[in-house]
Amino acid sequence: MDVSIPVLVELGKTEMVMHDVLSLTPGAIIELDSLAGEPVKITVRGKLIAYGEVVVVDENFGVKITKIASAQERIKKMA
Repeated sequence: MDVSIPVLVELGKTEMVMHDVLSLTPGAIIELDSLAGEPVKITVRGKLIAYGEVVVVDENFGVKITKIASAQERIKKMA
């Protein structure tokens, strides 16, 4: 099938109070809940499909797949 679908790579998450969001400026750093070097989650339509590691391809970021999510993990995420 040659159907294009969006693929999301999640580096991490955080919560911020609205005041801090509105105060963001260029150069500000937002600390995420994931550790540097930790596998990133790869999702399609909100469903976990795999894990990977961030790589550089030429001058772009990419993701090297390190593990395909198990059927059990995928089902758990859909619930």
